[in-house]
Amino acid sequence: MNSRNRLLDQQDRKILRALQQNARLSNAELAEQVGMSATACWNRTRQLETDGYISGYVALIDQKKLGFADIVLVEITLDSHEENTLIRFGEELAALPEVLEAHLVSGEYDYLVKLAVDGTAGYERFLREKLYRISGIRHSRSMFALRCMKSIPSVQV
Repeated sequence: MNSRNRLLDQQDRKILRALQQNARLSNAELAEQVGMSATACWNRTRQLETDGYISGYVALIDQKKLGFADIVLVEITLDSHEENTLIRFGEELAALPEVLEAHLVSGEYDYLVKLAVDGTAGYERFLREKLYRISGIRHSRSMFALRCMKSIPSVQV
């Protein structure tokens, strides 16, 4: 078994849980929190990064403070399912700053997209000025999120 497929032990999981709660912990703080020496903790954390268990560190921004208080979920059906159409549409969609997530999905529609907008007027602007300018859309259906019950950036370990 190579290191990329190694199983996580309890110490690895403690490190990952601690970093999920606060990725700004210093190595010394992290080591203390998980009950390890600073050197051992540093080595474990670097190995978790190398093995791809930690793919990056981010700051979570309050989008409401930036004027994007509303979340809209959009189901999109395309005219064609040719590979180049899916790739082009996915790339154009990903380039839009309002798009928080875009998933190619199975089922009745092709994409499920999560947007941040400034109310219904902001959503209308997004549709007219951005989304509907991407060619190949057959149909879209949207839902405004009323309340977020849970939001985490990745699965909890």
